[in-house]
Amino acid sequence: MNLILKATKFSALKHQSQKRKDRKTPYIIHPISVAMILAEIGGIDDKEILSAALLHDTIEDTDTTAGEIEIEFGSRVRGIVEELTDNKLLSYAERKQLQIDHAPKLSKEATLIKISDKISNITDVINERPPEWDNNRCDEYIDWAEAVINNCHKVNTPLENHFYNLVNSYKLK
Repeated sequence: MNLILKATKFSALKHQSQKRKDRKTPYIIHPISVAMILAEIGGIDDKEILSAALLHDTIEDTDTTAGEIEIEFGSRVRGIVEELTDNKLLSYAERKQLQIDHAPKLSKEATLIKISDKISNITDVINERPPEWDNNRCDEYIDWAEAVINNCHKVNTPLENHFYNLVNSYKLK
């Protein structure tokens, strides 16, 4: 439990000035949501996987280094977080395509977090659509997220079922 609480605090401090795309929600709500989805829907209780979920955007979206993650949380957490980190030097389109292409190469641990991350993001798009997003932009995001998850190995039936039920309920609207 201490590792998870430490990861929550670390992530909260690193993301403290950031907001979600809705421009209202503190960013830390997202990594907490991802960890909760893993635990509550996926039944995951591995402290290092849950910690990696809490930290999954820190290298990509803050000044955090992989070395910092390793010092604070160990090499396994670092490895999982690195698997989930987009290269911000690439264009948006390249990063999005790489997520699709890289999905089958993810470890089981990273795949669990990837699915939970997409569940969290799609839930936000449905419930708190970013102000500048129209229906087409929402549709594109959900189609892209589905392409990523379609390329992932099957690792957790409850998470996968929840993801596809969410996508299907959105598409039926």
